[in-house]
Amino acid sequence: MQTEQKLLLSDYYYDLPEELIAQDPAKKRDESRLFVLDRSSGEYAHKHFFDIKNYIKPGDILVVNNSKVIPARLIGNRFKKDASGVYTKELGSSVELLLLERKSDNTWEALSRPGHKTPVGTKLSFGNGKLLAEVIEVTEGGNRIVRFDYEGEFMSLLDEIGEMPLPPYIHKKAEDKNRYQTVYARHDGSAAAPTAGLHFTKELLKELDDMGVIIVPVTLHVGLGTFRPVKENDITKHKMHSEFCTVSAESAEKYNCARKAGGEVFCVGTTSCRTLESCADENGYLSPCEKYTDIFIYPGYKFKAVDHLITNFHLPESTLLMLVSALAGRERMLDAYKCAVEEKYRFFSFGDAMLIY
Repeated sequence: MQTEQKLLLSDYYYDLPEELIAQDPAKKRDESRLFVLDRSSGEYAHKHFFDIKNYIKPGDILVVNNSKVIPARLIGNRFKKDASGVYTKELGSSVELLLLERKSDNTWEALSRPGHKTPVGTKLSFGNGKLLAEVIEVTEGGNRIVRFDYEGEFMSLLDEIGEMPLPPYIHKKAEDKNRYQTVYARHDGSAAAPTAGLHFTKELLKELDDMGVIIVPVTLHVGLGTFRPVKENDITKHKMHSEFCTVSAESAEKYNCARKAGGEVFCVGTTSCRTLESCADENGYLSPCEKYTDIFIYPGYKFKAVDHLITNFHLPESTLLMLVSALAGRERMLDAYKCAVEEKYRFFSFGDAMLIY
Protein backbone atom coordinates (compact mmCIF):
# COMPACT_ATOMS: atom_id res chain seq x y z
CA MET A 1 0.00 0.00 0.00
CA GLN A 2 1.14 3.51 -0.77
CA THR A 3 1.41 5.92 2.11
CA GLU A 4 1.78 9.33 0.38
CA GLN A 5 -0.98 11.71 1.39
CA LYS A 6 -1.22 14.76 -0.84
CA LEU A 7 -4.03 16.98 0.30
CA LEU A 8 -3.96 19.79 -2.29
CA LEU A 9 -6.91 20.02 -4.65
CA SER A 10 -4.66 20.18 -7.72
CA ASP A 11 -3.19 16.79 -6.80
CA TYR A 12 -6.55 15.17 -7.68
CA TYR A 13 -6.75 16.50 -11.23
CA TYR A 14 -6.53 14.32 -14.33
CA ASP A 15 -7.15 14.94 -18.03
CA LEU A 16 -10.35 13.47 -19.40
CA PRO A 17 -11.41 13.79 -23.05
CA GLU A 18 -15.03 14.93 -23.18
CA GLU A 19 -15.97 12.12 -25.56
CA LEU A 20 -15.33 9.58 -22.76
CA ILE A 21 -18.15 11.03 -20.61
CA ALA A 22 -20.97 8.51 -21.13
CA GLN A 23 -24.23 10.09 -22.28
CA ASP A 24 -26.23 6.83 -22.37
CA PRO A 25 -26.22 3.67 -20.24
CA ALA A 26 -24.83 0.41 -21.61
CA LYS A 27 -27.31 -1.65 -23.63
CA LYS A 28 -27.37 -4.21 -20.82
CA ARG A 29 -26.49 -3.25 -17.28
CA ASP A 30 -23.96 -5.98 -16.47
CA GLU A 31 -22.21 -5.79 -19.84
CA SER A 32 -20.43 -2.58 -18.87
CA ARG A 33 -16.67 -2.91 -18.68
CA LEU A 34 -15.04 -3.55 -15.30
CA PHE A 35 -11.60 -2.19 -14.45
CA VAL A 36 -10.16 -4.33 -11.66
CA LEU A 37 -7.48 -2.64 -9.54
CA ASP A 38 -5.47 -4.68 -7.04
CA ARG A 39 -4.75 -2.01 -4.45
CA SER A 40 -1.90 -3.98 -2.90
CA SER A 41 0.10 -4.71 -6.05
CA GLY A 42 -1.24 -2.01 -8.35
CA GLU A 43 -1.96 -4.59 -11.07
CA TYR A 44 -4.89 -4.10 -13.44
CA ALA A 45 -7.33 -6.45 -15.16
CA HIS A 46 -9.89 -5.53 -17.82
CA LYS A 47 -13.15 -7.45 -17.46
CA HIS A 48 -16.90 -7.07 -17.89
CA PHE A 49 -19.18 -6.32 -14.96
CA PHE A 50 -20.73 -9.78 -14.95
CA ASP A 51 -17.23 -11.06 -14.04
CA ILE A 52 -17.67 -9.48 -10.58
CA LYS A 53 -18.87 -12.88 -9.34
CA ASN A 54 -15.35 -14.23 -9.82
CA TYR A 55 -14.02 -11.86 -7.15
CA ILE A 56 -16.71 -12.30 -4.48
CA LYS A 57 -16.64 -15.53 -2.47
CA PRO A 58 -19.45 -17.38 -0.69
CA GLY A 59 -19.86 -15.80 2.73
CA ASP A 60 -18.65 -12.39 1.58
CA ILE A 61 -20.86 -9.34 2.16
CA LEU A 62 -22.22 -7.19 -0.65
CA VAL A 63 -23.51 -3.87 0.74
CA VAL A 64 -25.95 -2.03 -1.54
CA ASN A 65 -27.66 1.36 -1.22
CA ASN A 66 -31.37 0.83 -1.84
CA SER A 67 -32.29 4.51 -2.02
CA LYS A 68 -34.59 5.34 -4.92
CA VAL A 69 -34.15 8.37 -7.15
CA ILE A 70 -37.28 10.46 -7.35
CA PRO A 71 -38.17 12.31 -10.60
CA ALA A 72 -37.36 15.49 -8.69
CA ARG A 73 -37.08 17.96 -11.58
CA LEU A 74 -40.28 19.93 -12.02
CA ILE A 75 -40.76 22.42 -14.86
CA GLY A 76 -43.70 24.81 -14.67
CA ASN A 77 -44.75 28.45 -14.44
CA ARG A 78 -45.22 31.28 -11.99
CA PHE A 79 -48.74 32.56 -11.43
CA LYS A 80 -50.05 35.84 -10.08
CA LYS A 81 -53.41 36.88 -8.62
CA ASP A 82 -55.42 39.50 -10.50
CA ALA A 83 -57.79 42.04 -8.97
CA SER A 84 -60.65 39.55 -8.95
CA GLY A 85 -58.58 36.95 -7.09
CA VAL A 86 -57.98 34.69 -10.08
CA TYR A 87 -54.51 33.28 -10.68
CA THR A 88 -53.12 33.68 -14.22
CA LYS A 89 -49.79 32.63 -15.75
CA GLU A 90 -47.16 35.36 -15.84
CA LEU A 91 -45.45 36.16 -19.13
CA GLY A 92 -41.94 34.70 -19.34
CA SER A 93 -42.71 32.79 -16.18
CA SER A 94 -41.02 29.44 -16.79
CA VAL A 95 -39.47 28.07 -13.62
CA GLU A 96 -37.73 24.89 -12.57
CA LEU A 97 -37.70 23.27 -9.14
CA LEU A 98 -35.30 20.54 -8.12
CA LEU A 99 -36.64 18.80 -5.01
CA LEU A 100 -33.91 18.15 -2.45
CA GLU A 101 -35.50 17.00 0.79
CA ARG A 102 -39.00 16.35 2.06
CA LYS A 103 -39.71 18.37 5.21
CA SER A 104 -43.30 17.20 5.80
CA ASP A 105 -46.09 15.54 3.83
CA ASN A 106 -46.55 18.51 1.51
CA THR A 107 -43.45 20.66 2.14
CA TRP A 108 -40.07 20.28 0.42
CA GLU A 109 -36.75 22.05 0.29
CA ALA A 110 -35.92 22.74 -3.34
CA LEU A 111 -33.45 24.46 -5.62
CA SER A 112 -35.20 27.05 -7.78
CA ARG A 113 -34.15 28.32 -11.20
CA PRO A 114 -34.21 31.25 -11.77
CA GLY A 115 -33.97 31.85 -8.06
CA HIS A 116 -34.38 35.64 -8.18
CA LYS A 117 -37.87 35.19 -9.64
CA THR A 118 -39.17 33.00 -6.83
CA PRO A 119 -39.28 35.10 -3.64
CA VAL A 120 -41.46 34.16 -0.69
CA GLY A 121 -45.11 34.16 -1.74
CA THR A 122 -44.49 33.08 -5.34
CA LYS A 123 -47.22 30.78 -6.67
CA LEU A 124 -46.20 27.95 -9.01
CA SER A 125 -48.01 25.44 -11.20
CA PHE A 126 -46.76 22.18 -12.67
CA GLY A 127 -48.36 19.61 -14.96
CA ASN A 128 -51.06 22.00 -16.17
CA GLY A 129 -52.25 22.66 -12.65
CA LYS A 130 -52.11 19.10 -11.32
CA LEU A 131 -49.49 20.22 -8.82
CA LEU A 132 -49.62 23.70 -7.29
CA ALA A 133 -47.02 25.22 -4.99
CA GLU A 134 -46.13 28.31 -2.98
CA VAL A 135 -42.68 29.45 -1.87
CA ILE A 136 -42.98 29.94 1.90
CA GLU A 137 -39.33 30.46 2.90
CA VAL A 138 -35.88 31.17 1.47
CA THR A 139 -33.13 29.33 3.37
CA GLU A 140 -29.81 30.81 4.39
CA GLY A 141 -28.17 28.95 1.50
CA GLY A 142 -30.69 30.31 -1.02
CA ASN A 143 -32.83 27.18 -1.40
CA ARG A 144 -36.62 27.44 -1.30
CA ILE A 145 -39.04 25.84 1.12
CA VAL A 146 -42.08 25.06 -1.01
CA ARG A 147 -45.55 23.98 0.11
CA PHE A 148 -47.48 21.89 -2.41
CA ASP A 149 -51.22 21.63 -2.97
CA TYR A 150 -52.58 18.65 -4.91
CA GLU A 151 -55.16 15.91 -5.05
CA GLY A 152 -54.18 12.26 -4.77
CA GLU A 153 -50.79 10.82 -3.84
CA PHE A 154 -47.74 13.07 -4.18
CA MET A 155 -45.21 10.48 -5.39
CA SER A 156 -47.64 9.23 -8.04
CA LEU A 157 -48.03 12.79 -9.32
CA LEU A 158 -44.26 13.21 -9.30
CA ASP A 159 -43.84 10.02 -11.33
CA GLU A 160 -46.30 11.41 -13.85
CA ILE A 161 -45.01 14.96 -14.32
CA GLY A 162 -41.48 15.02 -12.89
CA GLU A 163 -38.24 14.37 -14.75
CA MET A 164 -35.16 12.49 -13.59
CA PRO A 165 -32.53 14.94 -12.27
CA LEU A 166 -29.62 13.75 -14.41
CA PRO A 167 -26.15 15.11 -13.59
CA PRO A 168 -25.09 18.32 -15.37
CA TYR A 169 -22.54 16.50 -17.54
CA ILE A 170 -25.29 14.38 -19.16
CA HIS A 171 -26.81 16.49 -21.90
CA LYS A 172 -29.64 14.17 -22.99
CA LYS A 173 -33.04 13.61 -21.44
CA ALA A 174 -33.48 10.14 -19.93
CA GLU A 175 -35.47 8.01 -22.38
CA ASP A 176 -36.09 5.31 -19.78
CA LYS A 177 -36.36 6.53 -16.16
CA ASN A 178 -35.60 3.02 -14.91
CA ARG A 179 -32.06 3.08 -16.33
CA TYR A 180 -31.16 5.83 -13.84
CA GLN A 181 -32.43 3.59 -11.05
CA THR A 182 -30.92 0.48 -9.48
CA VAL A 183 -32.92 -2.74 -9.75
CA TYR A 184 -32.99 -2.94 -5.94
CA ALA A 185 -34.13 0.66 -5.29
CA ARG A 186 -36.80 0.70 -2.57
CA HIS A 187 -36.92 3.93 -0.55
CA ASP A 188 -37.77 7.25 -2.21
CA GLY A 189 -35.43 10.10 -1.42
CA SER A 190 -32.40 10.53 -3.69
CA ALA A 191 -31.82 13.48 -6.01
CA ALA A 192 -29.12 11.51 -7.84
CA ALA A 193 -28.55 7.81 -8.39
CA PRO A 194 -26.04 5.70 -6.43
CA THR A 195 -24.57 4.91 -9.83
CA ALA A 196 -22.22 2.01 -9.03
CA GLY A 197 -25.34 -0.09 -8.45
CA LEU A 198 -26.70 0.60 -11.93
CA HIS A 199 -24.56 -2.26 -13.29
CA PHE A 200 -26.36 -4.99 -11.35
CA THR A 201 -29.18 -7.00 -12.91
CA LYS A 202 -31.71 -9.04 -10.93
CA GLU A 203 -30.23 -12.16 -12.52
CA LEU A 204 -26.69 -11.31 -11.41
CA LEU A 205 -27.86 -10.57 -7.87
CA LYS A 206 -29.71 -13.90 -7.74
CA GLU A 207 -26.59 -15.68 -8.95
CA LEU A 208 -24.56 -14.06 -6.17
CA ASP A 209 -27.25 -14.92 -3.62
CA ASP A 210 -27.31 -18.54 -4.81
CA MET A 211 -23.51 -18.62 -4.40
CA GLY A 212 -23.91 -17.74 -0.73
CA VAL A 213 -22.98 -14.06 -0.93
CA ILE A 214 -24.69 -12.09 1.87
CA ILE A 215 -26.48 -9.11 0.30
CA VAL A 216 -27.01 -6.33 2.85
CA PRO A 217 -29.13 -3.28 1.97
CA VAL A 218 -28.50 0.11 3.59
CA THR A 219 -29.99 3.47 2.67
CA LEU A 220 -28.33 6.80 1.97
CA HIS A 221 -30.37 9.43 0.16
CA VAL A 222 -28.01 11.04 -2.31
CA GLY A 223 -28.21 14.84 -2.40
CA LEU A 224 -27.09 17.27 -5.07
CA GLY A 225 -24.12 18.08 -2.87
CA THR A 226 -22.53 14.99 -4.41
CA PHE A 227 -21.83 17.23 -7.45
CA ARG A 228 -20.65 20.22 -5.40
CA PRO A 229 -17.11 21.16 -6.44
CA VAL A 230 -14.30 21.39 -3.92
CA LYS A 231 -13.24 25.05 -3.85
CA GLU A 232 -10.63 24.92 -1.09
CA ASN A 233 -7.09 24.34 -2.29
CA ASP A 234 -6.42 22.55 1.01
CA ILE A 235 -9.00 19.78 0.72
CA THR A 236 -9.15 19.27 4.50
CA LYS A 237 -11.00 22.61 4.73
CA HIS A 238 -13.83 21.44 2.46
CA LYS A 239 -17.16 20.93 4.23
CA MET A 240 -19.17 17.97 2.98
CA HIS A 241 -22.88 18.10 2.33
CA SER A 242 -25.06 16.25 4.82
CA GLU A 243 -27.12 13.24 3.72
CA PHE A 244 -29.59 11.04 5.57
CA CYS A 245 -28.64 7.39 6.00
CA THR A 246 -30.09 4.36 7.76
CA VAL A 247 -29.04 0.84 8.65
CA SER A 248 -31.91 -1.40 9.73
CA ALA A 249 -31.68 -3.88 12.61
CA GLU A 250 -32.02 -6.74 10.12
CA SER A 251 -29.20 -5.43 7.93
CA ALA A 252 -26.93 -4.83 10.93
CA GLU A 253 -27.49 -8.39 12.15
CA LYS A 254 -26.85 -9.96 8.73
CA TYR A 255 -23.71 -7.88 8.26
CA ASN A 256 -22.31 -8.58 11.74
CA CYS A 257 -22.94 -12.33 11.53
CA ALA A 258 -21.24 -12.58 8.14
CA ARG A 259 -18.31 -10.42 9.25
CA LYS A 260 -17.77 -12.52 12.39
CA ALA A 261 -17.73 -15.60 10.16
CA GLY A 262 -14.87 -14.08 8.13
CA GLY A 263 -16.78 -12.55 5.23
CA GLU A 264 -15.06 -9.70 3.40
CA VAL A 265 -17.03 -6.52 2.77
CA PHE A 266 -17.69 -5.33 -0.80
CA CYS A 267 -19.38 -1.92 -0.84
CA VAL A 268 -21.36 -1.02 -3.93
CA GLY A 269 -20.58 2.65 -4.41
CA THR A 270 -19.23 5.50 -2.36
CA THR A 271 -22.66 6.03 -0.75
CA SER A 272 -22.70 2.54 0.75
CA CYS A 273 -19.11 3.07 1.83
CA ARG A 274 -19.91 6.38 3.54
CA THR A 275 -22.93 4.80 5.26
CA LEU A 276 -20.88 1.94 6.70
CA GLU A 277 -18.03 4.20 7.80
CA SER A 278 -20.55 6.57 9.43
CA CYS A 279 -22.41 3.84 11.33
CA ALA A 280 -19.73 1.24 12.18
CA ASP A 281 -17.91 1.07 15.50
CA GLU A 282 -14.12 1.05 15.76
CA ASN A 283 -14.07 -2.71 15.12
CA GLY A 284 -16.15 -2.41 11.97
CA TYR A 285 -19.42 -3.77 13.38
CA LEU A 286 -22.83 -2.17 12.92
CA SER A 287 -25.71 -1.21 15.14
CA PRO A 288 -29.06 -0.06 13.79
CA CYS A 289 -28.48 3.51 12.68
CA GLU A 290 -30.55 6.49 11.52
CA LYS A 291 -28.66 9.75 11.15
CA TYR A 292 -27.38 12.52 8.93
CA THR A 293 -23.79 12.09 7.87
CA ASP A 294 -21.31 14.58 6.46
CA ILE A 295 -18.34 12.23 6.63
CA PHE A 296 -15.51 13.28 4.29
CA ILE A 297 -13.13 10.46 3.41
CA TYR A 298 -9.79 11.44 1.91
CA PRO A 299 -6.22 10.02 2.03
CA GLY A 300 -5.10 9.36 5.57
CA TYR A 301 -8.52 8.02 6.60
CA LYS A 302 -8.47 4.60 8.31
CA PHE A 303 -11.31 2.43 7.06
CA LYS A 304 -13.21 0.50 9.71
CA ALA A 305 -15.69 -1.57 7.73
CA VAL A 306 -14.79 -1.63 4.02
CA ASP A 307 -12.49 -4.19 2.40
CA HIS A 308 -13.32 -3.73 -1.30
CA LEU A 309 -15.21 -1.12 -3.31
CA ILE A 310 -17.25 -1.36 -6.50
CA THR A 311 -17.49 2.11 -7.98
CA ASN A 312 -17.67 4.17 -11.16
CA PHE A 313 -15.06 6.60 -12.49
CA HIS A 314 -15.30 9.99 -10.79
CA LEU A 315 -14.83 13.61 -11.76
CA PRO A 316 -11.40 15.26 -11.45
CA GLU A 317 -10.86 17.06 -8.13
CA SER A 318 -14.07 15.58 -6.67
CA THR A 319 -14.65 14.32 -3.13
CA LEU A 320 -15.46 10.91 -4.63
CA LEU A 321 -12.04 10.69 -6.29
CA MET A 322 -10.54 11.59 -2.91
CA LEU A 323 -12.51 8.78 -1.25
CA VAL A 324 -11.29 6.11 -3.67
CA SER A 325 -7.76 7.52 -3.32
CA ALA A 326 -8.04 7.01 0.44
CA LEU A 327 -8.69 3.32 -0.20
CA ALA A 328 -6.17 2.63 -2.97
CA GLY A 329 -3.62 5.44 -2.72
CA ARG A 330 -3.65 8.67 -4.73
CA GLU A 331 -0.84 7.85 -7.16
CA ARG A 332 -2.11 4.33 -7.73
CA MET A 333 -5.61 5.63 -8.40
CA LEU A 334 -4.46 8.34 -10.80
CA ASP A 335 -2.31 5.80 -12.66
CA ALA A 336 -5.39 3.58 -12.98
CA TYR A 337 -7.45 6.50 -14.29
CA LYS A 338 -4.73 7.31 -16.84
CA CYS A 339 -4.87 3.69 -18.02
CA ALA A 340 -8.70 3.81 -18.16
CA VAL A 341 -8.53 6.91 -20.37
CA GLU A 342 -6.02 5.22 -22.68
CA GLU A 343 -8.25 2.13 -22.85
CA LYS A 344 -11.25 4.36 -23.59
CA TYR A 345 -13.40 3.34 -20.63
CA ARG A 346 -16.66 5.28 -20.30
CA PHE A 347 -16.73 7.71 -17.39
CA PHE A 348 -19.16 8.98 -14.73
CA SER A 349 -22.78 8.05 -13.98
CA PHE A 350 -23.65 6.05 -17.12
CA GLY A 351 -20.09 4.86 -17.56
CA ASP A 352 -18.11 1.71 -16.78
CA ALA A 353 -17.24 0.30 -13.36
CA MET A 354 -14.15 -0.23 -11.26
CA LEU A 355 -13.47 -2.85 -8.61
CA ILE A 356 -10.90 -1.76 -6.02
CA TYR A 357 -9.90 -5.17 -4.74
